[in-house]
Amino acid sequence: MIRPIAKFVGALLLIVLVALSIILALGWKLKKELNPDPVTVAAASLQAVRQQAVLVPFAARFVAVVTSEQHRFGLSAKQTLIMPGMVRYELDLAALQQRDLAWDAASRTLTVTLPPLKVSAPDVDLQRIQTYGEGGVLMALTDIGTRLDAANKSAGQAELVRQARDALPMRLARDAARNAIQRSFAMPLKAAGIDATVTARFRDER
Repeated sequence: MIRPIAKFVGALLLIVLVALSIILALGWKLKKELNPDPVTVAAASLQAVRQQAVLVPFAARFVAVVTSEQHRFGLSAKQTLIMPGMVRYELDLAALQQRDLAWDAASRTLTVTLPPLKVSAPDVDLQRIQTYGEGGVLMALTDIGTRLDAANKSAGQAELVRQARDALPMRLARDAARNAIQRSFAMPLKAAGIDATVTARFRDER
């Protein structure tokens, strides 16, 4: 029942497109006024990218199913919670430094080394939470129901984050981040008339 549904968020994509437009304009300006080399263009692009602060290249929806149980007075109560939520994958663009750019003149390749992706706290869809319980007598006589609900909500949040960190969504998020950064640096290079390849990688990748 745990099904991640990957999707791009329109508003976030708009932010990326605005950033790319700024960088493209910067590339044309550099071509016209400075006739720069690739290192100069990359350094200028870095400043434009850093100003965007945070990039959200990917978001995914998950569903957590958790169960808690309590025993008291020889009775038991159990509650199951179904919690859907959206998780965003964030890239701290402000953390990019000049040392994270490497230009290889021989292969005409610019390599951009990225900081780790951050997984946001889940945005829980409160309207779609479902709860199923057993042990109504114990719940009616004690505060067990409240405790089970609190335990399930905490466990549900943790389960959503665990799913978000699974290999498949993390790979999709990394791919989306790499593609966005590669475009951000490739466009001004192209606009400046420089034939180059841009490769983005994370710091824990070779």
